[in-house]
Amino acid sequence: MSAVEALRHSPLDAAHRELGARMVGFGGWEMPVAYPAGTLSEHIDCRTDAVMFDVSHLGTVHIDDSSAFDRLQRELTNDLGRIAPGRAQYTHLLNENDGSVLDDLIIWWLAEHRFAVMPNASNTDRVVGILGGVDTTSERAVIAVQGPNARQRLAAVSAEAASIGRFRVGTVVWRGVELTVAGTGYTGEDGVEIAVPANDAVRLWNALAEAGIRAAGLGARDTLRLEAALPLHGHELGAGITPLQAGLSWVVRFDKPDFRGRAALVAERARGLQRALVGIVTEGRRPPRDGSVIRIGNEEVGVVTSGNFSPTLQHGVALGFVPPAIGEGTEVVIDVRGSALAGRVAATPFVRSR
Repeated sequence: MSAVEALRHSPLDAAHRELGARMVGFGGWEMPVAYPAGTLSEHIDCRTDAVMFDVSHLGTVHIDDSSAFDRLQRELTNDLGRIAPGRAQYTHLLNENDGSVLDDLIIWWLAEHRFAVMPNASNTDRVVGILGGVDTTSERAVIAVQGPNARQRLAAVSAEAASIGRFRVGTVVWRGVELTVAGTGYTGEDGVEIAVPANDAVRLWNALAEAGIRAAGLGARDTLRLEAALPLHGHELGAGITPLQAGLSWVVRFDKPDFRGRAALVAERARGLQRALVGIVTEGRRPPRDGSVIRIGNEEVGVVTSGNFSPTLQHGVALGFVPPAIGEGTEVVIDVRGSALAGRVAATPFVRSR
């Protein structure tokens, strides 16, 4: 079996190919990275109007039993006690020993004892192994409708879906089909993510297209999340990287009872951070790249975790780890394949939603 044949496919796979999408392997799935208009055009459409992404490669794990709340509280960093059914929450699953991030997750709290846990694509099995529950990824597609006009355009398809507020979760019926809608996304723009039964996914995708919502690929989703300085697992989060290093201490509720990895984070906080995630802006259109060394003068001080050309700002932007003492405004040089790229440490997000 070839590598392509071994990849999983979204229920929307045929729709992407009909649109001429360029398909790539990502997290064990073959997904659209861009359509013929290109990543730049798709990015700008999301910043100025509305687009839809197929994010079916993300996992869905349903946990539905009377012990679900207590189990999630014990295993995850954030505090579900701060929200309620009908809400969503961003949280982390940690390595017990060193406090590094095994996965960053969105929890959709559907009803009193019913949760949908949304892991990253390649981490679903790990999450099920720790949290339990049932992997229902293959039973649905997830379509993210994002952009300043996302709700206005979505309302032409389902006004009820468009009314689901930020970090709210609800169930709506569209043309006899039950959809789960959450006011979440990964672009820095307003919008929702819609879980639709696999057999009805193409019908919903086509209805959204008829409402003037253009398809966008994972390439634009990545440049959008980078402009918004949102972390990507395997880059800003992952093995050896704790939430505190990534500047995400707000995800860790030290004031709740014990949770997986808490002792490691308490110890790290006590001894002080050795590195911190920062934003860097660079000159010109040449993009910084992940893995590139960050220098101040001749001293190597860190490494880029994500970098690209910003279609909105028209210059390079990057995220990277450096010593905590290196503050905003510090001039740095990024070594991109042996060539020096001038930059400076900058505030994030690089681009704010309007």
